[in-house]
Amino acid sequence: MIKQNINYIQQKIENATKKTTYSQPVTLIAVSKTKPIEDVLEAYNNGIRDFGENKVQELSMKYEQLPKDIRWHMIGHLQRNKVKDVVGKAYLIHSVDSLRLAEEISKESVKKNLDTDILIEVNIAMEDTKFGFSDYDSLLTILQDISILPNIHIKGLMTVAPYTENPEENRCYFSKLKKLAVDIMQENIDNISMGILSMGMTGDYEVAIEEGATYVRVGTGIFGERNYNM
Repeated sequence: MIKQNINYIQQKIENATKKTTYSQPVTLIAVSKTKPIEDVLEAYNNGIRDFGENKVQELSMKYEQLPKDIRWHMIGHLQRNKVKDVVGKAYLIHSVDSLRLAEEISKESVKKNLDTDILIEVNIAMEDTKFGFSDYDSLLTILQDISILPNIHIKGLMTVAPYTENPEENRCYFSKLKKLAVDIMQENIDNISMGILSMGMTGDYEVAIEEGATYVRVGTGIFGERNYNM
């Protein structure tokens, strides 16, 4: 079933890219949180190389047990005291939502003598239950502060749109994040790229792609419902 799901989603991604005016390639991240090693390997054996995890402990465990050419994405809320366990293992940290977190990632990256790529998480729908920056007036100042930190590189933006039965309801949020990325790029700040827009999940990734997503995060659509008793 995982193989069929991957093929189905990749076809949907291809169709959505034909509808968009943006020319960037789209990367499918298989969100493997709570899923067993066997399921991850099945997706891997069907061509998936990008996997997303919400918890540092689970990412670390799977990192140790699975092929080393997997690109692990930290997509969940990251606490500063867990940074040391994810730097060096995560290909990309999507969920940087404060200057203090960025400073900790920089500090740990310097200590390990490596560079870490990050995305800035934006609470684009300004939901109380979501993490991320929502004060756009202060965001530019914070981005400038992060951009001068050593061994850390801003590669774009990430958002978690509201849950909705109708994906069209999220189009405005995806469009808004794309516009924000364009506005940031026009500032020409050193060490800041807006080449990655991580937005769109199982229920709305096609709309997100049409609005400029370059990374979509699909879990249930690939692996089925999650087991939170794991």
